[in-house]
Amino acid sequence: MVPDFSDYRRPEVLDSSKSSQDSSETRKAFSYFLTATTCVTSAYVAKNVVTQFVSSMSASADVLAMSKIEIKLGDIPEGKNMAFKWRGKPLFVRHRTQKEIDQEAQVSLAELRDPQHDLDRVKKPEWIILIGVCTHLGCVPIANAGDFGGYYCPCHGSHYDASGRIRKGPAPLNLEVPYYEFPSDDLVIVG
Repeated sequence: MVPDFSDYRRPEVLDSSKSSQDSSETRKAFSYFLTATTCVTSAYVAKNVVTQFVSSMSASADVLAMSKIEIKLGDIPEGKNMAFKWRGKPLFVRHRTQKEIDQEAQVSLAELRDPQHDLDRVKKPEWIILIGVCTHLGCVPIANAGDFGGYYCPCHGSHYDASGRIRKGPAPLNLEVPYYEFPSDDLVIVG
């Protein structure tokens, strides 16, 4: 016995002795519509999957929040240094006196292991901003200490001047200067 599928067939093609060419356009339109709908839906789902995957690899909100730090410069008295935590590292912001600025500007580049002029390390001479990690083995130097009145790393005896330049000891490079900008006279944004 052959099963009867007439309940599932379109009325135009129920009669098997009659040609189905007359209704082919209607049936093709339905098939094309169904195919197009499936393609559009699949593309939408694929776009959402890719978007979710890519966004899962982007930085999280806590990482983005740590990427920049705003510092009010009015809170730092002249001649003093303040340390902040930025990206998991100490950040030194020093309000230099005119005497310190003049003293650092007079240092001969020939005396320096990592020659860099003071004005190349600052945007405003009265403010020096440094990452407080010794370039020898990554220790944290002490501010306002050492033979040159800048920073001193007690772990291995590296001495830095008030511009963060290495002057004595095993450290090979100057203290790193991060990217920073002054949106106003009393505010600095680091990062």
